[in-house]
Amino acid sequence: MDPLVHEWLNLIVRWVHVITAIAWIGSSFYFNWLDQHLVMPSPPRPGVAGEVWSVHGGGFYRAEKYALQPPGGLPPTLHWFKWEAAFTWISGALLLTLVYYVGEGGEALVRAAKFVALLAVGWFAYDRLFKSGFGRTQPVAAAAIGYLALVAITWWVCREMPGHMGYIHVGALVGTIMVANVWMIIIPAQRNLVEAASRGATGDADFAAQAKLRSLHNNYLTLPVVFIMISKNFASTFASERSWLLLAGLFLVGAAIRHWFNLRNQGRLAEGHWIWPAAGVGMVALFFLARAG
Repeated sequence: MDPLVHEWLNLIVRWVHVITAIAWIGSSFYFNWLDQHLVMPSPPRPGVAGEVWSVHGGGFYRAEKYALQPPGGLPPTLHWFKWEAAFTWISGALLLTLVYYVGEGGEALVRAAKFVALLAVGWFAYDRLFKSGFGRTQPVAAAAIGYLALVAITWWVCREMPGHMGYIHVGALVGTIMVANVWMIIIPAQRNLVEAASRGATGDADFAAQAKLRSLHNNYLTLPVVFIMISKNFASTFASERSWLLLAGLFLVGAAIRHWFNLRNQGRLAEGHWIWPAAGVGMVALFFLARAG
């Protein structure tokens, strides 16, 4: 491929990827914030599970959340949030192909086939874990198992793929799980609610709970994935002999900081007083780990 054509394709796809990722992350952060600030209206109104008043852009807004069945049926226009995730994944897959696979020959095709298999196995194992009885009743323990599995995969990927390539492929795996959460769990659950509401029935509460759990998972994975998106600027991480361990630690720090924001949004800030000091200690420890080579 002509080098200038390759560079401009890279520019366009990367720009689209960043724009759609910002849109996806922004809507994800907003709806998690919204859920965590809901209060019961006074006096209570039929079917309203909570409401939030806010001011922005020169006006006041009142957002209401209804239980499984909104009274009076559905409005003529119902906004969905799904294409941001889809286009983030599509543009990311194109960018990965342009950067690491175009023009690289047969060896790249073998590597790509292994990675596609990893994506499929990774999603299937994750999905089965959280649909199992154990994942439903012990979500924190299941998340810990999922994290350990991710660390093992990170170790393997960073051994198979040198330098920054390893980090980007780990990010692609996590991003694929996040997008699959949207399209395989969250959107079908929302369709279930909408179809039930259109019939005047009540949607599947268990389906809705699973969708909420996967949305929460995506919320905690966002900051680690954002680090991977900017990690090319920090060679001391991906060029280290312990790159996999550094990335595992940075995942923990990012998830912990996201937890602090969630606690703050829920008015439970006192429970998270330890998070910033622990994150600071963790970053110092990771610095010395990177410095050791």
